[in-house]
Amino acid sequence: MKNALRLLILLTTTCCIQSNVSAQAKVKKTLFVIVDGVSSDSKEKTPTPNLDLIAKKGGYTRAYVGGGKDTYSQTPTISAVGYNSLLTGTWVNKHNVWDNDIKDPNYHYWTIFRFLETQYPQKKTAIFSTWLDNRTKLVGEGLPQTNKLQLDYSFDGFELDTIHFKHDKDKQYIHQIDEKVVDEAASYIQQNGPDLSWVYLEFTDDMGHRYGDSEQFTKAIQIMDDQMGRLWKAVSVREKDFNEDWLVVITTDHGRDAKTGKGHGGQSDRERGTWIVTNAKDLNPTFKETPGIVDIMPTIARHLDINIPKEQAFEVDGVAFTGKISLAKPTLTKAPGKLNVSWKALDKAGKVKIWLTTTNHFGQGERDLYHLVGEADAANEKAEIDISQYPSGFFKVVVEGKFNSVNQWVVEK
Repeated sequence: MKNALRLLILLTTTCCIQSNVSAQAKVKKTLFVIVDGVSSDSKEKTPTPNLDLIAKKGGYTRAYVGGGKDTYSQTPTISAVGYNSLLTGTWVNKHNVWDNDIKDPNYHYWTIFRFLETQYPQKKTAIFSTWLDNRTKLVGEGLPQTNKLQLDYSFDGFELDTIHFKHDKDKQYIHQIDEKVVDEAASYIQQNGPDLSWVYLEFTDDMGHRYGDSEQFTKAIQIMDDQMGRLWKAVSVREKDFNEDWLVVITTDHGRDAKTGKGHGGQSDRERGTWIVTNAKDLNPTFKETPGIVDIMPTIARHLDINIPKEQAFEVDGVAFTGKISLAKPTLTKAPGKLNVSWKALDKAGKVKIWLTTTNHFGQGERDLYHLVGEADAANEKAEIDISQYPSGFFKVVVEGKFNSVNQWVVEK
């Protein structure tokens, strides 16, 4: 009888332990991927079964780059410019990367890597890239301007190796590097599960530049889709075997010109037209309303439980496309003695606060003095602000709701 009782107690204890383990919160991880230069129409007319498989878990949407067209935030549809808009959640008027030379990034606008490493120094970060400048210039690893930020693992720089990757005119060496980068990323992610990983691949853009809308470009997109399948398999193993909750976001940095598909950099609809594939399950309405590349950073921050301090959050141009959101799509117009502010309310309960400053000291690493100039019911979706006492040619306005804030500038010539 005693032995039977002991056995019952042992079985009960074992079941409780197993139940507690299974009930533990899953560890949150993120992988984001930039595949270069694939316009939304090019992606949609090319079979991409692996991207489709990921999208079935979450969603696919058309997106955009290029900032506010014909406004202070208009942003060149150029590669490094788009990468940095993703990394910082801001347009070019803030992050100051205007082209692929990356001459003078404004590191006061932090990347998602710096936020994670600062708030959670024990967490692991990784970059797998076919372009070294992504790590050394955009993320700014080791630079005094980023407080000598250090990532935990990097796999890049192979474009500088002309012995193992002989540079040919048809850019097949870039395809070989992309393959090497993907193989390493898939292996490393499956074995080590870093908390935040960035994979960057270039070959699609090279084929676009060389051949435009062509069979070669289509084939490059199909190759890219196969690569996404290998990354997705690695993530799936981590989720299945390691009790992890992975956010995967795959996007592109710009579209292509409408005439030939060879160029980009301008503000045509096709050059601005991009896309996002994600496995995220808690997509909010902003995901289906053409999100911007700047919306990815706050989405990653939300998934990884990164708390962006208010002073920095006031500068982020993007809005998370997962979870609860108070407001989006701000507009700001100036009339004599007043500013007309409007927004789209996604949570119509409660009020929003409206903040105003006439300086941009933040861009120089200093603080702006914000004035609380009004409150309004969120559901009203508009407010009028008296600025007669603010004789300035520059106004920075933030509308703050319960779950997020949005900002707009007025820049007078």
